[in-house]
Amino acid sequence: MSKKHLIIASILGITLIIASLASCNKSNIGKLKVMTGTSLVTDIVQQVGGDHVEVFNLVPPSEHPGNFDVKPGDIKTLSTANLFLLQGLPGETYVDNFVSAANNPTLKVIKSNVDGNWMIPSIQSSAVDWVLSALIDVDPANAADYQTAATNYKQAILNEEQDIESKLVAANVTKINVIASSRQTDFLQWAGFNVVGTFDDASSLIPRAVQNLVDIGKLDHVTLVVNNLQDSEDAGKGIAAAIGAKNLNLSNFPGGLKNTNTWEKAIDYNVNLLLSAIK
Repeated sequence: MSKKHLIIASILGITLIIASLASCNKSNIGKLKVMTGTSLVTDIVQQVGGDHVEVFNLVPPSEHPGNFDVKPGDIKTLSTANLFLLQGLPGETYVDNFVSAANNPTLKVIKSNVDGNWMIPSIQSSAVDWVLSALIDVDPANAADYQTAATNYKQAILNEEQDIESKLVAANVTKINVIASSRQTDFLQWAGFNVVGTFDDASSLIPRAVQNLVDIGKLDHVTLVVNNLQDSEDAGKGIAAAIGAKNLNLSNFPGGLKNTNTWEKAIDYNVNLLLSAIK
C-alpha cells in the first residue's frame, strides 16, 4: 500500500471512530435521568421507560426506607437528575433535606398516591399508571412509547397474577393460619392466607406481646410465622419455635433477596417460598 493510501485509510479510520463516539454521546444525551426512592419504583420505570430513561435507585432493596441515610454520592446524582419519583412511604422523611441539598432547580419531584403493598398485582398495576403519567409529564415527546410499554407490562402483571392465583387455589391456602409482620399482612391476605396475629418490627416484640402471639398461635394452630425482610429478618423466629411453626422471611422490594431484581421475580420468590413451606 502506498504512503498516500495509508494516509487516506488512517483518516477514514479516525473519522469512523469520531462518528461512533458522537453517536454514543447523542444517545446518552437524549435519555431522561430518573432517581427513584425504592426498587419497586425503579423496576416500573425501567419497564415503562425502556431505552428512553437512565434510572438510579436510592434506597437499597434490603433496607427499610425509614432507616436509610443519604450519602454524598446520592446528592451528586440528584443534582443532575430530571425526575425524582417517590413511592410515598411514611419513612421517606429525608426527602425535603435531600432535595434541598441537591440544589437542582430543574428537578421535578413526584410522590406517588398509590396506597397499599405494591407486591400485590392490582396495586402494582396502579403504580404503573402513576409512573406512566409522571414520565409523560416530563417527556411528552416519547409518550407513545411509554404508553405501549405500560400496556404490555400491565398485561404481563395480569398474566402473572392469574398464574399465581391458580397455584394458591390448588394449594388450598385459605385453611392456613398465619402470624405475620404487619407489612406483609396485606400481601398474605391477598394470597388467601388467614392472618390471625400481627407484629411490627423486632422492637415491638416485648415479652407480653410475644406471649400473646404465642397463645394465639397455639389456639389457632398457626403453621407459619412470616417476617418482613426490610424490617427485622427473623423477628418472629422465637414465636415460631414456641408454637412449632415454620419461620419465613418475605421481601417487599425487588432485589431484596438473591435473583429477585424485578417485581415478577420477587413475587414469584415470595409465593414459591410460601407454597414450599406448607407442603
